[in-house]
Amino acid sequence: MPARKTPRPALGVPAQRFRHAQQELHQLDYFLKGTVSKRMMKCGQPQCACHRDPSQRHGPYFEWTYKVKGKTINVKLSAQAAPLYQAATKQNRKLKAVLAKMERWSRAALARLAKQAENTD
Repeated sequence: MPARKTPRPALGVPAQRFRHAQQELHQLDYFLKGTVSKRMMKCGQPQCACHRDPSQRHGPYFEWTYKVKGKTINVKLSAQAAPLYQAATKQNRKLKAVLAKMERWSRAALARLAKQAENTD
């Protein structure tokens, strides 16, 4: 006969919210840290219109920027790749928000478990 699992004590709202946050994790797609920026640039030709009129600058040029061990890394992106990277950086922000919620609800659930354990002793 298989061993029966001991039922977990009811944790109430924190546990429900934690489970909901877990479901949010399953809905996330690819993610990247950093930002994607769109830049309009001046060229090296002093007689070019881009030096006189900001609306005549060259571009747009897209760049993904992130940090590794305190060093900033810049990656040039094509116009086609930029929306993919932009969506991935947005997913990363969503991931961080979900993890922060999960940690908050974990703290509350663990506090309840600890209190229940103290009361059973």
